[in-house]
Amino acid sequence: MASDPNLHHVSKIGIIGAGISGITAAKQLSSHRPVVFEATDSIGGVWKHCTYTSTKLQTPRRDFEFTDFPWPQRDNSSFPSHIEILEYLHNYASHFDVLKFVKLNSKVVEVKYIGDENESYFDQFEIESREYGRLLRGRPVWEVAVQTNQSPTLQWYAFECLVMCLGKYGDIPKMPNFPPNKGIEIFQGKVLHSLDYSKLDEADAHNLLKGKKVVVIGYRKSAIDLAMEAAQANQGPDGEPCTMVIRTLHWTVPSYWIWGLPFFLFYSTRFSQFLHERPNQSFLRTFLCFLFSPMRKAISKFIESYLVWKLPLVKYGLKPDHPFEEDYASCQMATLPENFFPAADEGRILFKRSSQWWFWSGGIELEDNTKLEADVVVLATGFHGSKKLKALLPQPFRSLIQEDSANLPLYRGTIHPLIPNMAFVGYVESVSNLHTSELRSTWLAQLVDEQFKLPTIEKMMEKTRKEMQVMKKTTRFYKRNCISTFSINHSDDLCEDMGWKSWRKNSWFSEAFGRYTCQDYVSHNDK
Repeated sequence: MASDPNLHHVSKIGIIGAGISGITAAKQLSSHRPVVFEATDSIGGVWKHCTYTSTKLQTPRRDFEFTDFPWPQRDNSSFPSHIEILEYLHNYASHFDVLKFVKLNSKVVEVKYIGDENESYFDQFEIESREYGRLLRGRPVWEVAVQTNQSPTLQWYAFECLVMCLGKYGDIPKMPNFPPNKGIEIFQGKVLHSLDYSKLDEADAHNLLKGKKVVVIGYRKSAIDLAMEAAQANQGPDGEPCTMVIRTLHWTVPSYWIWGLPFFLFYSTRFSQFLHERPNQSFLRTFLCFLFSPMRKAISKFIESYLVWKLPLVKYGLKPDHPFEEDYASCQMATLPENFFPAADEGRILFKRSSQWWFWSGGIELEDNTKLEADVVVLATGFHGSKKLKALLPQPFRSLIQEDSANLPLYRGTIHPLIPNMAFVGYVESVSNLHTSELRSTWLAQLVDEQFKLPTIEKMMEKTRKEMQVMKKTTRFYKRNCISTFSINHSDDLCEDMGWKSWRKNSWFSEAFGRYTCQDYVSHNDK
């Protein structure tokens, strides 16, 4: 493709990606008139490319809304569909006039660092005392090459600061490895990843599954939704069952009520999170965490007892051996679509446990030599969360990104201490990723405007190391930056940086036992 490096469009801030994180960042940084690049023809990110009719948000509306743009009918207890989420995001972007910053069908294909090439970002002696510096230096630091509408000519842009909102899902599928002569090439049916399925229109998706023997590999949210789609497409006497091949079990929940108590009482209050370890805590608090560990385990057991009673997990061999808390702490807890287990009771969804599997000409073979016949195999095997980011970053910064990990050592979930003039939004997960992105975008906007200063690079790196250590200790499924067990503490840190009150409630009782939601972080509470 031809490019002209001398053709520059210079601006202060560039944002790559127009999903929820990108739109949120653009709104908070709107005073700087950012340029937002979106590779597809619409905003919305992963929600734009979702055709699963059974896919809904995994949290209630009140836990997934912008602080200054409440949901219509926000007290509706049902979980919104992907169509409702897209409409809500479009209405938000239109209301705050953010769409004028977005360039659709504009794919970023290359990023260059044009800052001070003499700066050393890896020298340990310099790191110990060096400041990170301002995000806006008054001159371009990054160059970005953009392909618009698949044109062979690249347009080059230059920015003082670049905000990465690429997300971790939906672009690069994670494909299994197979023994020789046991891979996809010998299977006579159709194989596709959940990413490919999500791009089908509703009619094509229905026709792909109807009357077919479908095997779904996986047991996380996408796999569960896919199995439900197959079951719905195969209702009636001519329908074929869908078989889920499960390598690792995870806890699933039918709703956010446990033995008649709201779920937030167990993990989303300041008191409940006091029971969990958090980064940079004092010796006294570490001792108290140890002292209260039986209570923490009892809460997990209490939730597990309800799920085993409510759902036929034992009947189908789907009861995990690990504590519920570990799935929650790794952001791997999934909510079940309606009628999932009733479909299993009718024989439309089957379950097979196997740590290894491969293809044969007529379907899937499991490690116990059981052969499953299949017409269609859908791989809900996840995504390479870091590959597209790693591919885009230039050296030496590319080497900072781990190949097979979605974890980034981000200070306040936003700044990589060793990558200058760049921010990351949407790479930290919690119960409500929208709130997580919005609060960090607000923090980023104040940092850009120099309302506060960052600590030294060494101190930021130490802080991120401690956060990652806490996440590793909490769950065996540590694969991503999940702050769900200390999200309130994480928000406290952001509030204190911005000069806000960290305790957001009106009374000590509400502060200790009240549910923390995005509405607690409306900034006018600090006036």
